[in-house]
Amino acid sequence: MTHPNRPLIYFVATGISFLVLALTGAPWGLTALAFACFALGLIVTFVQSVFPQESEHRLAWWRARWNHQRRRR
Repeated sequence: MTHPNRPLIYFVATGISFLVLALTGAPWGLTALAFACFALGLIVTFVQSVFPQESEHRLAWWRARWNHQRRRR
């Protein structure tokens, strides 16, 4: 059985490798900005994979979260 996020792992490894090669000798500010943008892309991908994207599932998820938050108070 293959893991559904395996292409993402390959993307991350390849992206970081090319980013390191491209930024060799670059100013630290540019390097930090490039890695911050790369990390932001990974965070967005992670959030999209965790939270449901179809409307009826998203609505059910938010209702369950809302009910859970109300019960905690």
